[in-house]
Amino acid sequence: MSTTLENKKDHRIERSHGRQKRKILIVDDEVAFTSIVKLTLEAKENYEVCVENDPRRALASARKFRPDIIFLDAIMPELDGAGVYREFMSDPILRHIPIVFLTAIVRQKEVDEHKGCIGGSFFIAKPVDADGLIKAIE
Repeated sequence: MSTTLENKKDHRIERSHGRQKRKILIVDDEVAFTSIVKLTLEAKENYEVCVENDPRRALASARKFRPDIIFLDAIMPELDGAGVYREFMSDPILRHIPIVFLTAIVRQKEVDEHKGCIGGSFFIAKPVDADGLIKAIE
């Protein structure tokens, strides 16, 4: 059961069973994938999910939403995940937010062998299930 509380700045804070919801930003050009992930995570009632399907708008979406964690597709048209990552890292407000790359170019076996970290960044292999995403969030 969710309740909405007002804080001193007149912003709404979503709470689930007394805990503040974790804010998740998903940047991925695959609309079907992001829709399913959003529905799945929000059904858990512990997460508020924002989706950005245009990597060129990812920085603006992150500034507005202020996520606790960002899932970022590595391969996208117009601006790839590395380019979006550089934008996030150059922003003084966003650079401290954890980023987890989502990619189909790395197999789960490779991710497991490197304990989820490749080249200093965290990765999750696609396809990914809800449990894999929740593990990364927590």
